[in-house]
Amino acid sequence: MYLNKAYILGNLTRDPELKSLPSGTQVATFGMATNRVYRDRDGNKQESTEFHNIVAFGRQGELAAQYLRKGSSALVEGRLQTRSWEQEGQKRYRTEIVADRIQFGDRRSGGDSSYQGTGKPSQDESKESKGEASKGDAIEYPSEEINPDDIPF
Repeated sequence: MYLNKAYILGNLTRDPELKSLPSGTQVATFGMATNRVYRDRDGNKQESTEFHNIVAFGRQGELAAQYLRKGSSALVEGRLQTRSWEQEGQKRYRTEIVADRIQFGDRRSGGDSSYQGTGKPSQDESKESKGEASKGDAIEYPSEEINPDDIPF
């Protein structure tokens, strides 16, 4: 048995670009960045960033193009796929993650999580859980009616 599965949690590096295939299927493409923090041999803290190309088809792609923007946080579950083509006599390759599922991240603070990495909620989240949130922190619900069949997960 073989397995080709990718999970990434990161921020978008550019706005999703929505295109249509000749068959009429919608395709959204966008970039995401993930980072890794580790200690080198000398014990110094190092950070490296990886950039990923994401492709989402159909309704999943339409929703990504509608709701995600550069800097947004998202969790993408999909599979790796490498395409190749000829350009100016040179063979080109591009490895992408073809998204099966996309979960949108926190929209409150432009994509940042409300956790500060300590396992403890931030002060804003603590206030919300105690019912002390100000009107500026209230959740903004869309004015249009939402059809449960349109939700991608």
